[in-house]
Amino acid sequence: MANQIKTRFNSKAMQTILAFSGLILLLIIFSLSSPYFMTRTNIVTILLMTAVNGILAVGITFIIVTGGIDLSIGTVMTFSSVIAGVIMTNLGLPIWLGIIGALIAGALCGFVNGLCVARLGLPPFIATLGMMNVTKGLNLVISGTKPVYMQQEAFMSIATKPIFGIPLGVIIFFIVAGIAAFILSKTVIGRYTFAIGSNEESARLSGINTGAWKIAIYSLSGLFFGIAGIVMASRLSSAQPQLGPGYEMEAISAAVIGGASLSGGEGGILGTLIGAFIITVLSNGLRILSVPQEWQMVVTGLIVIGSVYLDIVRRKVK
Repeated sequence: MANQIKTRFNSKAMQTILAFSGLILLLIIFSLSSPYFMTRTNIVTILLMTAVNGILAVGITFIIVTGGIDLSIGTVMTFSSVIAGVIMTNLGLPIWLGIIGALIAGALCGFVNGLCVARLGLPPFIATLGMMNVTKGLNLVISGTKPVYMQQEAFMSIATKPIFGIPLGVIIFFIVAGIAAFILSKTVIGRYTFAIGSNEESARLSGINTGAWKIAIYSLSGLFFGIAGIVMASRLSSAQPQLGPGYEMEAISAAVIGGASLSGGEGGILGTLIGAFIITVLSNGLRILSVPQEWQMVVTGLIVIGSVYLDIVRRKVK
């Protein structure tokens, strides 16, 4: 048992080191390729872009470690921001109620996803695909297909207010990542997340109520998506009902690049953070070099394919 834990730790550490090395390499390449890349303005842009994608990636890490997947990430994020906008703008209620409403909306979507997977026996792909379409439609219905603008100064400052020169949204991102890392590595839900992903049947036979814990894990991830929705809405000063589709690919990519295995049982928040920065730096650097967006998507897709292939090879070696 001790040897298995040691092997898993070494494998995880090696994956993190490789991802970090890849990030440093990208930074060097883009810094040498363009004088505009390492400017203060662009660094702040990269940090703000990573804040939203990173929080989403942190949330999906929990689900991927269980061996599941969630395709509703982006639309649930948008649903949370729309709910916040309706509460604050349309109903004229206080900001704190809008924030709570957004968090509840995200957690509720996660709860329903978990319920469909754990109790109804639906494959995670199908359950979350359905949720993606449900929330995509609700976003348009609730908002009337129009953006919901939030002009409250306190709310707009959530993402962009500088604290020692660092946008508050970035600080929130790192705090969320720290809390998630603690939950995944030091709490019961974290241990059961790995247990379910490693061997769900063995976990069930050992007395773990895998269904209940899956629901809890999906709900927790939904809560993270709700936080991302708040940061995104604050950054844009509005809830954009058609925003969302596409974010799931970036979040899943970040988790996979960071070492989370789509087969379940492996993953970590530090690796996911590095993966989120890799995705953002790559996208930002290619944009600065005037590479067309369609080619950016090709490059990102190839990196994801390569990361998954390396994970397969690593598992075979083990």
